[in-house]
Amino acid sequence: MVVEDITHLLIAMRQGEAGARERLLPRVYDQLRAIARHRLGPGATLSATELVHEAYLKLFDQTRLSLNDRKHFFSVASMAMRQVVVDHARRRVAVKRGGALRRLDLDAVDLPVDDRIAEIVALDEALRRLAELDERLARVVEMRFFGGFSVEETADALDVDPRTVKRDWRKARALLHRELSQGE
Repeated sequence: MVVEDITHLLIAMRQGEAGARERLLPRVYDQLRAIARHRLGPGATLSATELVHEAYLKLFDQTRLSLNDRKHFFSVASMAMRQVVVDHARRRVAVKRGGALRRLDLDAVDLPVDDRIAEIVALDEALRRLAELDERLARVVEMRFFGGFSVEETADALDVDPRTVKRDWRKARALLHRELSQGE
């Protein structure tokens, strides 16, 4: 079973088994690409392949990274994708020489990243502040918005009930909307 293979490979990596990391990528690549394609949308200048590769490198560039199981891997992968997308957006904003940051509608998660560069940067800054207030709310947004996770996948990864994720998603969107509206 593939799920067990991923978890076993992560355990092997933690134990320092040679080649475990290299064997992991083929097992997770298709799912990471699906998440990346969902996140980027059509017409993005950052391709799904580039996003997956940069996120994967970012994941394993951290020498102390200790991934417990498949759920934990994909949760951390969504954080890495967020960082890559935000870094890409920041570079694009710098190239455009600024421009006013506009409000981001969190329900518009299927819009291509390149169409919303300034909003992605503003969302990242607001998400950092939200994490200081409530870490789980920030993780829900990160997984749903940046990782493309469903309510059920997010609940599974965070080990909470799907109703809790729905409540957290509504609360986080309201708090972020207020935060982003104040910045306009």
